[in-house]
Amino acid sequence: MTRQSLFLGIDCGTQGTKAIVLDAASGKVLGLGAAAHSLISGANGRREQHPQEWLDALTESTHRALQQAGVDGQDILGIGVSGQQHGLVLLDDQGQVLRPAKLWCDTETSAENARLLQHLGGESGALERLGVAIAPGYTVSKLLWTLEQHPEVFARIAHLLLPHDYLNYWLTGRACAEYGDASGTGYFNVRTRQWDLPLLRHIDPSGCLEAALPTLIEANQALGTVLPAIAERLGINPGAIVSSGGGDNMMGAIGTGNIAPGVITMSLGSSGTVYAFADQPNVSAQAAVATFCSSSGGWLPLICTMNLTNATGVIRELFELDLVAFNTLVAQAPIGAEGVSMLPFLNGERVPALPHATGSLHGLTMTNLTRANLCRAVVEGTTFGLRQGLDLLRQTGLQSHSIRLIGGGSKSPVWRQMVADIMDTEVICTEQSEAAALGAAIQAAWCQSGESLQALCARCVSLDPASRTQPVAARVKAYQQAYERYQQHVATL
Repeated sequence: MTRQSLFLGIDCGTQGTKAIVLDAASGKVLGLGAAAHSLISGANGRREQHPQEWLDALTESTHRALQQAGVDGQDILGIGVSGQQHGLVLLDDQGQVLRPAKLWCDTETSAENARLLQHLGGESGALERLGVAIAPGYTVSKLLWTLEQHPEVFARIAHLLLPHDYLNYWLTGRACAEYGDASGTGYFNVRTRQWDLPLLRHIDPSGCLEAALPTLIEANQALGTVLPAIAERLGINPGAIVSSGGGDNMMGAIGTGNIAPGVITMSLGSSGTVYAFADQPNVSAQAAVATFCSSSGGWLPLICTMNLTNATGVIRELFELDLVAFNTLVAQAPIGAEGVSMLPFLNGERVPALPHATGSLHGLTMTNLTRANLCRAVVEGTTFGLRQGLDLLRQTGLQSHSIRLIGGGSKSPVWRQMVADIMDTEVICTEQSEAAALGAAIQAAWCQSGESLQALCARCVSLDPASRTQPVAARVKAYQQAYERYQQHVATL
């Protein structure tokens, strides 16, 4: 094995951190490691984490990945970091974390978000000014919340970072940001690719937030090399470069080869995402479409649904079913679940835009109330939300010849067929399910080697031919009827 080929990809998510070792010369993933995080939750929608847990998990998952790969950490040439988007990490002038990080799923700042949205002129005003409509999960409302709830913390802010920016800061000592992840802050203009300084001055006229902003760098730029003490702790080469990294969706796009128009990535995780590459910032008039920058030099229009495997999991637990038994029941029920419709909005919903909605069942009769129909109805209901999102993306002019499916739900052949039929598009899974960690490793190779991203993705992203699923015309038609029924139920809300 040549020394020139080993890269580490890190993905710091909500539930844990994953690390992979990639041999970029052969395109093979040699090792995978993981470590869990805990969550600080409050009844008021608080969802926070201690960044120290990310550092511990990054260290542990790296050691495990290197051990599984059976390689010498001194041969690692570069590291790329993918991070959960929108989280707020505040540091003082010594680089110390000031308070736990508020996460993307935190809704404690909903009131602050509503006031900022009003200041911007509502959703249409935000779309016109920023290219995105800010939502409670975005970073900007967390800043206003910190100012009002913790003024003593706010006064000490020296660095204003996203989760992946913070991990890069820990690795290199440099505070930088990359355009893709920066797009999800709510104080960044996705068209001009610049910070919106007047919006930060609206929150704090003193200018302290402006001074705390990280430097923006391009996706193919390295921040520098790993600090010697951190390299020793991780057991890797201190000469390894650290790439710009990015948000988990941006890195997932690279890790599924979604770097040119025509491919759509769909993630069936606890929440659902659908995104595609665009070479122009065609901002949709629909607030649900977030036209983020990509981490490959373009844009990444994206929709997110709040209810997916978290909703199917609730039904599984209710009936005490394992995955195999659940999928068997889904397959037993006919398309449309004999008239049973579920609106699975257990977490509120973004697509359709119903933040305060709750879940509901429709069309129940004495004969169709069966376990099989309820199991199918929850999978159909969550997938219809993704279909609505895909339709919004297609309205912006995006073409989709193929859907690349990732996330836990993609492992189910029943669900894959359902996605192909409901979207009327071919579906295929990538061989490496940890798409964000893979994308981060590929990006590190891009930064270090100067080889084109296209060539690296062609070699390192493999599709699983056994998972290729084509839509069946008769089913496409039957699902279209069930989808229209779902839309009618949604309209009543």
